[in-house]
Amino acid sequence: SRTKRLGMMLNSCSGQNLALIDVKGFDPRDIMVTVKDGKVTVSAERKVECNTGLSKTSNYKKFVKEFCLPPGVCDKEVTYSV
Repeated sequence: SRTKRLGMMLNSCSGQNLALIDVKGFDPRDIMVTVKDGKVTVSAERKVECNTGLSKTSNYKKFVKEFCLPPGVCDKEVTYSV
């Protein structure tokens, strides 16, 4: 069912959990994670168009979450899963 909650877990190689981010409403293919200069950015975008024959509507949703890595965790240690 597409109504289930999607969460993204970010971890470091030392087994330390860094964050659990709620990405409900986004397909895993729409989610991007970048790690650079001690910061993690999680972003997602989606556009849904509905054409009823009489009218056409578009719904656009964007999500961005950015945070700094804890001391001692380097960029290359960060992994994520959806």
